[in-house]
Amino acid sequence: MDSKIKTLITKSNIPKKSDLKEGTHFYYNENGYMVFTELYHKLRGYCCNSGCKHCPYGFKK
Repeated sequence: MDSKIKTLITKSNIPKKSDLKEGTHFYYNENGYMVFTELYHKLRGYCCNSGCKHCPYGFKK
């Protein structure tokens, strides 16, 4: 990841649960599960190694 992007993405950028916006940070799939978007993952700033559908860090289960 580019160092400029790393500088911009900090823990303070992570949206609080109450600030999450459907369609921007997450959506609900056909089974009713909340799915985080690539933007949310980038704002979080690290991979959780859970095999998320929109993982921008390249993790594969």
